[in-house]
Amino acid sequence: MTLTVYGTAGRSFRVHWLLAELGQDYETVSAFPRSPEIHAVNPLGQVPALRDGDHILTDSLAILNYLADRAGRFIYPTGTPERALMEARINFVLTEMEAPIWLMARHGFVLPKDQRHPGLRAVTEPDFARAVKKFETLIGDAEFFAGADFTIADIVAGHTADWAIGATIPVNSGVLENYLARLQQRPAWAKAMG
Repeated sequence: MTLTVYGTAGRSFRVHWLLAELGQDYETVSAFPRSPEIHAVNPLGQVPALRDGDHILTDSLAILNYLADRAGRFIYPTGTPERALMEARINFVLTEMEAPIWLMARHGFVLPKDQRHPGLRAVTEPDFARAVKKFETLIGDAEFFAGADFTIADIVAGHTADWAIGATIPVNSGVLENYLARLQQRPAWAKAMG
C-alpha cells in the first residue's frame, strides 16, 4: 500500500525526513494548514497527516512513532530504558525548545493580526536560550541526542533547531549548531529538503 504524506512545510518535514531515512516510497499532497486539502483528512486543519491505506494519522510525533515502530528502525523497543530516555528527550524538545518557537510563530504570523502580541518574542527568546543550555547539558559530547544511535529524537531536535535558526532566533550555541550541522550532512536530510 502506498503511503501519502499531507504537508510539505513545518512539522511535515519531520515525516519526510524519516521516510527518507527509511528509504520508503510515498506520495506527497502539498496541503497547507487550514486548507481544504488538509481539512479533508484532518478536521483540525493541521499538517502533517499520513494516509496508510484506510488509516489517517495526524501529529508529527505520532506519525514518527508509527513509522519507526513499524519499520523497527530509528527507535528503541518499547518497555526499555533506552525507549524511556528517547521519549524523555523528545518531550524535552517539544516542551522546552519548540514551545517558545511556536509561541513566537503564532504571534508573528499565524494568528489574525488583531490577536497577535508581537512583544512576546522578547519574552520567549530567553526561554529558548535557557532551553538551549539544557540541551547542551543533555547531549554532552554525544553524537546523537538520545543514546548511541540516530533516532526520531534527533529528527525532532534537528528540525526544531533548524526551525529556530530559520526564524532568526539567536541560538548562541556551538554545541547545537554543530549537532545540527552533523544531522544536515545525512543524505536523508538533503532528500527530505528537496
